[in-house]
Amino acid sequence: MSVTSRERVEAALNHIEPDRVPLDLGGSAVTGMHVSSVYALRQAWGLDTPGTPVKVVEPYQMLGEIAPDLMDALGVDIIGLGGPTNLFGFRNEGWKEWELFDGTPVLVAECFNTEPEPNGDILMYPEGDQSAPPSGRMPHGGFYFDTIIRQEPIDEAKLRVEDNLEEFEPVSDEVLAHLRDESARLHATGKAILASFGGTAFGDIAMVPAPWMKHPKGIRDIAEWYTSALTRRDFVYEVFDRQCAIALDNWKKIHEAVGDRVTAVFVTGTDFGTQHGPFIAPEVYRDLYKPFHSRVNEWMHANTSWKSFIHSCGSV
Repeated sequence: MSVTSRERVEAALNHIEPDRVPLDLGGSAVTGMHVSSVYALRQAWGLDTPGTPVKVVEPYQMLGEIAPDLMDALGVDIIGLGGPTNLFGFRNEGWKEWELFDGTPVLVAECFNTEPEPNGDILMYPEGDQSAPPSGRMPHGGFYFDTIIRQEPIDEAKLRVEDNLEEFEPVSDEVLAHLRDESARLHATGKAILASFGGTAFGDIAMVPAPWMKHPKGIRDIAEWYTSALTRRDFVYEVFDRQCAIALDNWKKIHEAVGDRVTAVFVTGTDFGTQHGPFIAPEVYRDLYKPFHSRVNEWMHANTSWKSFIHSCGSV
């Protein structure tokens, strides 16, 4: 009796031994593959003629598309469901050819800036709007983008919680329609859907600088954010508390749209570790982060069949 990818993944998540270990490649922003490696892999499998470009589906890390033919060749069991825009705030559409510094031929979205600076760096702009300050930089010879910090000097008397919440808002009808339609299409593949709905990555340093926003306010510097866990503890707690409330209101609507077609949800990718130890003390995690991770997971298990996917880099 054949087993579908979805059945294989759900068996493993329910602590039932499946027929083989399930495989995820490209189901989320933290389980993808750099486009140069995807190109090399497709060439090794003989899926493309030499020089055939690969789509960049996540421009911040320059992740390549894990297309259905590559999924089938590798036996990938999980497929990703995300929002209509990427981390720089524009849609993956209007594809155009480009070449990485290592010579890899790729396709990038029409809003992806391909014009180098005088020193050879590539700058990226929020929503692809080059009239706004750039939010990302790929150094000459590099492989991915670094965030450009765009934080004004902090005036403690004028620091407002609302400034670090401006990216968190009620989910729109457009996004709900996108998630509903895409979840139905992906469910028909028989693969397990790993969804990235957003809104619950409390303090994620990829998100704090808000590279998709043209003029972010509040605390946006990564080092400033980490130190704020001690120096502005109540401020950070209130940001998380209000962020969590907005997210759960949104997830109620999203669940009505996608139902149980989703197998698991990418809850958070906040990194808590360096190569050699944690970024923050365990007691700070338990005070500031754990209450909201618990709240999200408790809501999920009480109201849906979804499983939680949590990522952290580093030695934790």
